[in-house]
Amino acid sequence: MTATFDVAVVGAGVMGCATALFLARGGMKVALLDRGEICREASGVNAGTLTMQMTRAALIPYALRAHEMWLTMPRWCAGGDVLATACPGLSVAFTDGEVAMLEERARIRRAAGAPIELIDGRAAQAIEPGLADGVKLAGHCPIDGFTSAYLTGRAFRPALLEAGVALMENTPVRGVDGRFALETPSGVVRATRLVLAGGVWLQDMAAWLGIDLPIKVLVNQLVVTERMAPVMRTVLGVASGLLSLKQYANGSVLIGGGWQGIGDRARGGVAVRPENFLGNVRLAAHTVPALREARVLRSWLGLEAETADALPAIGPIPGIDDAWIIGSVHSGYTSGPYMGRILAQAVLGEAPDLPLFPIDRLLNARSNAA
Repeated sequence: MTATFDVAVVGAGVMGCATALFLARGGMKVALLDRGEICREASGVNAGTLTMQMTRAALIPYALRAHEMWLTMPRWCAGGDVLATACPGLSVAFTDGEVAMLEERARIRRAAGAPIELIDGRAAQAIEPGLADGVKLAGHCPIDGFTSAYLTGRAFRPALLEAGVALMENTPVRGVDGRFALETPSGVVRATRLVLAGGVWLQDMAAWLGIDLPIKVLVNQLVVTERMAPVMRTVLGVASGLLSLKQYANGSVLIGGGWQGIGDRARGGVAVRPENFLGNVRLAAHTVPALREARVLRSWLGLEAETADALPAIGPIPGIDDAWIIGSVHSGYTSGPYMGRILAQAVLGEAPDLPLFPIDRLLNARSNAA
């Protein structure tokens, strides 16, 4: 590994892959490094939801553009496909507290550009016949959908290779020395620019450069059922955010909602919390009664990164020329390809189509707290 690359991207999740792809298409010689295979951490084990109703309002413009990218992925990703499916989305409220929450969140997201309308329970059941009685209010968004997230790495691989990206899988980076010599078990990888795209490990990666960037780790549980007859045709959630449901073409139903499991940054996902597993599936069966007859196939864990203000870390690293960071995006899979595109624009010296999210605010907050 003696060649010098124009840019080294460390972390090959959806944002790292998208950044590397658009940098290579912009004419740069790119190395993409990951300690495992591409898109096999959070980007390959998440729920694959492409929703506006669970995306923070500040990220709606990004998510809308990314939604279109996912649906047209074979056209811009050398035929790569994640089986993206467009369908309506519903967020339902069963209690007065959830009604108030839904009204406020829908108002804020509509102002940001999400086409969410509020409808009553009867109208919600007309859209989703399998929905339980007792819904007081629902948010309906025609722009929603989902992918098969486990296909993400397989979808990106041919496009990355076609663009000339040097894929360095199973190549953990141990540290960065100078500008920029990346230490790996296979030798030193040198680059004139550096992009850190390591998800929950961004905190450790930033420390290579002397940056103290606090990143919270969420250990999200997911559940999938065995195949069953069709019971739903929307992406369905509750206003509290504690439920996300979708049914795939093969009949299996994916149940999520951010219920927490056991794990951390160092160990990864360790174990499912039984009480949270039960809470999640009971809420699913309450919302779609037909799921009471479903049999669970398996449950697993995926790590999600979050900053102190729950907004992304995307932009230049302060005080270090030609070093950049991308990650910690709430509903990061939804917005991932577009976030990678606009960061690549900035690294290439172009004006990003939408603003980045510089990390100065996070470093200043840490300094002030200290």
